[in-house]
Amino acid sequence: MNKGQWKIAIVAGLLLAGISFIFYVYQLFYTANLQLGKNDTAIFIPEKTKFPELIEILKKEQIIHEIVSFAFVAKIMNYQEHVKAGRYVIKKNMSNLAAVRMLRAGLQSPIELTFNNVRLLSDFTERVAEEVAFKKEDLEKLLKDPNFVKKYGFDTTNIMAMFLPNTYQVFWNIKPETFVERMHKEYKKFWNQERLEQAKKLELTPIEVSILASIVQAETQKQDEKPKVAGVYLNRLRKKIKLDADPTLIFAAKDFSIKRVLDVHKKIDSPYNTYKYAGLPPGTINMPTENTLKATLNPEKHDYIFFCAKEDFSGYHNFAVTYGEHLRNARLYQRTLDKKGIKK
Repeated sequence: MNKGQWKIAIVAGLLLAGISFIFYVYQLFYTANLQLGKNDTAIFIPEKTKFPELIEILKKEQIIHEIVSFAFVAKIMNYQEHVKAGRYVIKKNMSNLAAVRMLRAGLQSPIELTFNNVRLLSDFTERVAEEVAFKKEDLEKLLKDPNFVKKYGFDTTNIMAMFLPNTYQVFWNIKPETFVERMHKEYKKFWNQERLEQAKKLELTPIEVSILASIVQAETQKQDEKPKVAGVYLNRLRKKIKLDADPTLIFAAKDFSIKRVLDVHKKIDSPYNTYKYAGLPPGTINMPTENTLKATLNPEKHDYIFFCAKEDFSGYHNFAVTYGEHLRNARLYQRTLDKKGIKK
C-alpha cells in the first residue's frame, strides 16, 4: 500500500470513527432510556435531593434503563449539581435529553388537590398533607397562629371559613404559606362585589355567611331545600331567637355518629351550642360548598321559624310557623325513630 493509499485509509478510519462517535452521542441523548414500554409515571423529588439520591429514586421505581448514559447527559447539561424538587411526569420511552431538560428547568406537573366533607381543622390539614410534600403539622401551625391568620382577616376560630371545597391544581412541593395564600385568592375570587352586596343585604359578613351556610349544609343535602332552611335561620336571627340547630350540638360534642340529639346534648357548655347561646357560633361546623354558600346568599323569603326532618326519611323537612305545628311535625318524626329503634 503506497503513501497515498495510507492517507486515504487513515482519513476513512477517522471519518468512520467520527461518525460512530456522533452516532453514539446521538444515542446517549436521543434514544429512549426511561419508562421503556411503560405508561407515563410521576416521580417525587424531595427538597435538597442530591443527584445520586435521584438515581436511587429512578432505580427504585424501575424507571431508568441505563444509568451511565443518563448520568453523562446530566453532567454535560449541568444538571447533576442543580437537582430541583417537585413532582415530574416521566413520559413513556422518554429520552435522556428530554428528561434532563424537564428536570433541569423544574417543569413540574401539578397535582389535583380535592377537599370536601371536612369538619375539623385537623381533618383538613391531614387531607391536604396526603397530597403534598409538607406535613399536616406545618399547615396546622400556621392556621393556629393568631398573627398569621389575622393578615387574611380571620381569627383562629373562623379561619376554616376561608377554604372553599373544590379541586385545585397545585405543585406537590408547594410551601404551606404559599398554599394558604393561594386559597385566600380563591376566597377573594368567590367573594366578588356582587356577593359582598348580597351578604350586606342579609346584614351578615362573608364569614357569618359561611358559618350559617355550614349549618344549612349540615341540615340538608337537598340543594332545592337549602334556600328555605337558610330562610328559617335568618328569620330566627332577625327575631333574636336562638338558632336551636342540632348540627351545632353534634359539632360541640365532637361525636359525628350522633343521629338523634337528646336533652343531654343540649346541656353541653360550648359556644357552638346554639340551644344555649344566641346567634351564630364562632366558626363553621363544616366546609360549605359553593352551592350552599350561594343558596344561603339567596334565601327563600317566608315566615317559617321551625323545621324538622320528614318522617319518610326522604331527606326533606317539614316546616312550621308556630311552635304547635312544629311539635306535631316533631312527634311524627320521633315516632318513626322509635319504630326503627334509633336512639342515638
